[in-house]
Order: sequence, then C-alpha cells, then structure tokens
Amino acid sequence: MKILYVGPTLPDAHQRAGDIVVHGPAIQGDVFQAVEEGATVIGIVDGGFEYTAPVWHKEILYALSAGVTVVGAASMGALRAAECHLFGMIGVGRIFQEYAGGSRVDDADVAQVHGPAELGWLPLSEPLVNVSATLDALVDRQFVSSNEAGRLSAVARSIFFKDRTWRSILELAEFIDEDRKSPIATALRSFAVNQKRADAIELLAVMSRLADIRPLPKLEWQFQRTTLWNEMVKQHSTARGAGNLS
Repeated sequence: MKILYVGPTLPDAHQRAGDIVVHGPAIQGDVFQAVEEGATVIGIVDGGFEYTAPVWHKEILYALSAGVTVVGAASMGALRAAECHLFGMIGVGRIFQEYAGGSRVDDADVAQVHGPAELGWLPLSEPLVNVSATLDALVDRQFVSSNEAGRLSAVARSIFFKDRTWRSILELAEFIDEDRKSPIATALRSFAVNQKRADAIELLAVMSRLADIRPLPKLEWQFQRTTLWNEMVKQHSTARGAGNLS
C-alpha cells in the first residue's frame, strides 16, 4: 500500500494518484500509523505545523527501519527529506535540492496560508519558494533584471508569510516605477511558477515507479525507542482506542 500526504500543494492529487492512497497533510503520528497499517511507500508533501504537532523525524526513522520507502518533496516533505536523507529518506525536486544543498535554510520559505479542503485548499498567500522560481522565470524572459529580481526577493522575504502575495510585494517595491508595475503584474499572471506543485507532481511520478513492497532494510544505524517515542506511541494507541469506541 502506497500512501501520500498532501493538501494545498496539489489539490487535484486524487485525480493524479492512481492506486496511491491520498490523505490530507501529515501531522505527528500519521507516519507511525501508516507503518502500523502496512504501508510500503509513504510520500510526504504537505504537513500541519502551526496548530498541530508536525510529522516527527522519529516516526520517519521508524518507517525506514521497518523497510518502508519514505519520499518527500515540495513543502513539509522537502524539509523532512533534507533533514532525513542521510538516514535513507528520498528527496525529490528543486525545493528539496535547495534545502539539502544549503542554499535555502528557512522552514518558512514553504509556508502558505490556504482555505480548507472543502474549498479546494484555496491558496491565500504566496510561498517564498514559488516567488523565487517565478522571479527566475521573469529574469530568463527579460521582464525584470537580475538586480530587480534580487530586490523583489528581499521585499518578499520581509513580508510575513501569511501576508505575502504578489500584490503586497509589488505595493512595497518602491524602487519600481508605478508605470512598470502593471506590466510586471501582467507577466506574473502569465509566467508564474508554482514550484511546489511541480515538485509534488514529480514525487507522484517517483512513487508510481516504486515497488509496492517492504524490502529488508540495510541500515548503518539502529532505531532507538526513546522515552519520548514510547510516550507518543502510547498516546497514539490510546487515541485510536477511544476512536474505535465512538
């Protein structure tokens, strides 16, 4: 069984996933639960982080120690893959490469405000990783200069992630003449790059090629069942039991 955790990054994941089981953004305990339910491949794209405990590195290590293939990209998945790839997690896409290579270090660069699943995960802000990819595209097409792109990127980074939109970026870009802002806005609508979505689609392609099996893991490390781990397992098992009774 292959399981993918995704939400606003790829709202149409169900239509693209084939036989991959699609769940919403991962939170702490989800990967552990997937392992216990027999998952062979786990893909992580989106994850809760502000109002819920995020997916834990320890449960990813647990999955890897059980022979589960764990793949990450685009958002929370890219962060966890960059942090856990030395232990065997597979990272996919440009955003993962930027974090793994050290050219990007701030977790907030992938953060995005969005509506609920019932509204199709409607995006309400622009993640910095998409801003960077879009500015690169505009430079390539000579709509903005490299200097302007660098200054626009600095403006974007100065804006709190919940408030960051192309409108707010251009409004604060006082170094750009007002008569140029309208053409740039038009170019943004035509050539905006959704790098998170592109990386998520690439992850789906990787997952579809992976064998639906748990091979015997060949690891140079051993999973350690710490006190915190045992407490998480206990709490998760208690919550499951309560759910089964309701």
